[in-house]
Amino acid sequence: MLFEEMVNRDYEQVVFCHDKSSGLKAIIAIHDTTLGPALGGCRMWPYATEEEALVDALRLARGMTYKNAAAGLNIGGAKTVIIGDPKKDKSEALFRALGRYIEGLNGRYITAEDVNTTVEDMNYIFEETNYVTGSSSAKGGSGNPSPKTALGVLYAMKATASEVYGSDSLEGKTISIQGVGNVSYSLCEMLHEEGAKLIVTDINQAAVKLAVDNFGATAVGVDEIYSVDADIFCPCALGGILNDETIPQLKVKAVCGSANNQLLDIEKHGKLIEKAGIVYAPDYIVNSGGVINVAQELSGYDEGKANQKIMDVYNQMKKVFEIAKRENITTAMAADHLAEERIEEMMRVRSTYIQTEKSSITKR
Repeated sequence: MLFEEMVNRDYEQVVFCHDKSSGLKAIIAIHDTTLGPALGGCRMWPYATEEEALVDALRLARGMTYKNAAAGLNIGGAKTVIIGDPKKDKSEALFRALGRYIEGLNGRYITAEDVNTTVEDMNYIFEETNYVTGSSSAKGGSGNPSPKTALGVLYAMKATASEVYGSDSLEGKTISIQGVGNVSYSLCEMLHEEGAKLIVTDINQAAVKLAVDNFGATAVGVDEIYSVDADIFCPCALGGILNDETIPQLKVKAVCGSANNQLLDIEKHGKLIEKAGIVYAPDYIVNSGGVINVAQELSGYDEGKANQKIMDVYNQMKKVFEIAKRENITTAMAADHLAEERIEEMMRVRSTYIQTEKSSITKR
């Protein structure tokens, strides 16, 4: 099953990591390194089975290839998943053990913060390898990427508003936000400054209260968020939330949020949301600000340059809308086309021979 999936989806490498003393059980999936070393975050989750963890690692790694390519980055895609309860199983020894596995890949994979991992965790990994971003210990490290992810979402939303409403101003627009985590709380702050009206929900009532108290947001129930009257729906929590049941409930003209894999079925629900007259901003374009930010560390971090690159998400989103119209396809498929075209172009470039210091002739 594993090799069949790797062949079908063109994965390069899967590494199973185990360290008895720390309890580490992790999977590193490297999907594609055509554009450069594979960059993708490390998440920790109490998976019910090892098979579930493997499926998640493979799916997320492929998503990172597309995200990084569509963002115009010279890096490939990968992902690490750690099997465990982040509230009970974290330790310095665990992350340092993972760091040694990453070091053993000799630069093919570079990790970063992701779901249920923190800057402190990246600092532990940095003790064992330089192939980590988002560490506050590393020289030139950028730390927590959440505000930068939020900045990318903001500019993606501006591009989406321009497509739908003819203006990229968000002043007076009502944005319904599902989930008030680290990224979306920063986004709420930015949207509040833009003059938008916020409707929020989250299973964490403390997070909801912060948004209500600090940004004048209106709180609604978890299931109510789909049917509220708003201009833009912003999913920032779970994946698969755009499906047969929820799409007919939506009373918005656009969807633009930071959650991964929002469409339960990319082809089916991409068409369904289009048929409903709703413009969908593909999630891996929308949420690429974080990876754009940490990728800047690879060439020496400069926050000003990083912000400029993140704000270019606006133009990438515009390209997606243009491709969708030109090729008469959904925006979800258009985002894939944007990524695939860049990868194919670089495959042609790297089929040429170049001179290097290590050898007289090397084929890249």
